[in-house]
Amino acid sequence: MTTIGLIGSGNIGSTVARLAVAAGHDVVLSNSRGPETLRDLVAELGPKARAATAAEAAAAGELVVVTVPLRAYREVPAEPLAGKVVIDTNNYYPERDGVFGELEDGSGTTGELLQAHLPQARVVKALNNIWVGHLGALGRPAGSPDRSALPIAGDDAAAKAAVTELLDSLGFDAVDAGPLAENWRTQRDTPVYVTPYGPYGELPGTPASAQVIRDALAAASRKG
Repeated sequence: MTTIGLIGSGNIGSTVARLAVAAGHDVVLSNSRGPETLRDLVAELGPKARAATAAEAAAAGELVVVTVPLRAYREVPAEPLAGKVVIDTNNYYPERDGVFGELEDGSGTTGELLQAHLPQARVVKALNNIWVGHLGALGRPAGSPDRSALPIAGDDAAAKAAVTELLDSLGFDAVDAGPLAENWRTQRDTPVYVTPYGPYGELPGTPASAQVIRDALAAASRKG
């Protein structure tokens, strides 16, 4: 099994960690407040989990999930992520993150921002379009007729294959949305964002097949 490093252990990070441990992976968790603040989560997750600094989680992970507010992406440690597959879950909320000109005018995407900050890593956008409650509830074994799919975007085919394999172990199919320049199709206020899986805040959610996700991606239109 794989060791998953998590830079950020809030709602998304902790849910990914639970799914990963349930699938047999090891997880190394970090946040901005220090390893000691993750004691309860690590105790809940059991012996396959441990807490660390962000740099330590980056170094330990065979795959690393970056799940921090977009405004903090420049704080992600670059050196220990060189050569690694990095899953970027970030979304852009100007009221929280401040205004990013390239995101406002459509000349760049959130995934491209993180890739520019991590030039030696292989960034794949994933896990950013689904409400965390649905992420925790909708995983199904491979081959299940009600299995849901998640879109991914990236510039490296091998990295996307690795992320597809990880998502499969967590209970989801993957739909390739193209390169990082196309990850605007999975962002906030697009057809694939949250709604294919059911209303925000309502459980257990609605399974969304790969075809449903493909159709939603194709229906997106870009501002700017």
